[in-house]
Amino acid sequence: MFDAVQKNKRLLQVVLAIIIIPLAFFGLESYTRSMRGGDDVASVDGMAISQQEFGESLRQQQERLRAVLGKGFDVGALDTPEARQGLLDSLVSQRLVSSAAFKGNLAVSDDSLREAILAIPAFQRDGRFDDAIYRQLLRAQGMSEQVFEARLRHDMTVGQLTRAISETAIASRAAAERHAELEGQRREIAEVLIPLAPFLARVRIDEARLKSHYESNLSQFRTPERIRAEYVVLSAEDLGRQEAVSEEELRKAYEARAAQYKVEEQRRASHILVKTKEEAEQVAAEARKLPARFAELAKKRSQDSGSADKGGDLGSFGRGMMVKAFEDAVFRMKEGEIAGPVESEFGWHVIRLTGVQAARGRALDDVRKELAAELSKQKGAKKFAEAAEIFGNTVYEQSDSLKPAAERLKLQIRATDWIERGAAPAPLDHPKAQAALFSQDALQARRNTDAIEVAPSVLVAARVAEHRPAAQRKFEEVRGEIEALLRRQEAARLAREEGAAKLAELAKGGDAGLKWSAPRTVAVSDRQGLPPEPLRKVFAADPQKLPAHFGVERDDGYALVRVVRALAPEARGEQRKAADLIGAQRRAGADQFEAWVAALRARATIEVNRANLDKK
Repeated sequence: MFDAVQKNKRLLQVVLAIIIIPLAFFGLESYTRSMRGGDDVASVDGMAISQQEFGESLRQQQERLRAVLGKGFDVGALDTPEARQGLLDSLVSQRLVSSAAFKGNLAVSDDSLREAILAIPAFQRDGRFDDAIYRQLLRAQGMSEQVFEARLRHDMTVGQLTRAISETAIASRAAAERHAELEGQRREIAEVLIPLAPFLARVRIDEARLKSHYESNLSQFRTPERIRAEYVVLSAEDLGRQEAVSEEELRKAYEARAAQYKVEEQRRASHILVKTKEEAEQVAAEARKLPARFAELAKKRSQDSGSADKGGDLGSFGRGMMVKAFEDAVFRMKEGEIAGPVESEFGWHVIRLTGVQAARGRALDDVRKELAAELSKQKGAKKFAEAAEIFGNTVYEQSDSLKPAAERLKLQIRATDWIERGAAPAPLDHPKAQAALFSQDALQARRNTDAIEVAPSVLVAARVAEHRPAAQRKFEEVRGEIEALLRRQEAARLAREEGAAKLAELAKGGDAGLKWSAPRTVAVSDRQGLPPEPLRKVFAADPQKLPAHFGVERDDGYALVRVVRALAPEARGEQRKAADLIGAQRRAGADQFEAWVAALRARATIEVNRANLDKK
């Protein structure tokens, strides 16, 4: 509510935003789960990491990669032994940190937990916490308030330990200054391009060389295996849309949720926070004399930095959202009244009640859209549970066609264009769907795939409609491609040779007849579009021996780069120096935390079931 909460609000929002994502972290029960022997991937001081937990973590990791790299990307290709080991290492570290937090008897108070929940933007309407939204979002993720609050309390507890370790690190001012100097290095450079085009125009490749390249690289000139597929999708969402929600169902659901849609009495107050009772009495007397100047007085006297700039305004809140002594005083007051001194754990308060909003209920029309969507989702989930078994059995028992399943469940049979392994469109881009479509059973026997879950409550079954095996392309088909490739390679060689000759002339002190571009400034922290390797060479040049020159191959030719001069780092004001020191402190904290976790690992008994870890 007050200064401590204001300072940590951003941290709380980041932590809570992560928690709201469904299953974004392993559940609280994972920390106390006992070993189940052969079903586990690893044991950390007797705490199990089950195959189910590991598989769910792997799936989440792959879905995040798919979101970043695009749906056509085969994230299954990244399911390597090294990636699996890395994920397991992360889960082991989580176990150890969590265990250390509980052994340290760290705790989060109910007030701190409440303030954290109130700070989550996703639970707010018009900038204020909304209990109905809170409950609705948790239900959508399949969580009760008790489970969510237990998980949040756990995360905040672990956060206390994390900060306690990292914040004790000390970064020297000298190290911060040195890092800032390195980041702030600047060089002035000029460039000239030896273009590829003139060389391309005069390069000729004879027939013998073309054929020799073809014969030496036959594997490069094969058409990949491709298929055209048919598929049907069964999803709870689509099934829900097929089920109309009647007015009677809406009314009954609304009445059943009447308490959920009730908005409790809200009060709006401003306060002035001071340290002593005597000072609070003085402020209260002054405020009562001139109530209209309460905001001005708060800006001058209040020690709550989070509200002072707003004239002490704390916004609207209901019961249970403020510390008890403060809340009791506010809910005894009449609108416009000034009360105080009131003592709380934060200090002494002088309070002005600025508004009262009576308890009210949200009308059916206000919640109609969200309620209809919820009921539709429930209907879809219920219908999906019934239809999924029919769907799976039908595509399996009548495996020579998708038509029986489509007709029975009123599904649309869809078709793809030609697709290659690892490049299927959604929803066939799921690794299991691609593996099934390119299996021998699907390719040769032309049987339906099994019903495959490609997302929660989404099943897909597919079959190969047409198959083209990988084939060698004839020389005549690829002659033009080979010629273009070899001509480009030869032109790049000639441009590189000319560039080397120019560099040799420059090294002897000549100008090599080059017309350099206008100089521009690049920095370690602002490379101005310069690729990493040329940037490295720019800053590798000895500042005492400038100008310096080097060449860089580019798609459009061969570029020569001149490092003209070294520039002093830009002057840093006190604010920038302070920011650099904070950055150095964070790096030192991260290094210290990493070293602490490494020490935990060294002392822990970690057993890995390699067979289960490698199991797909």
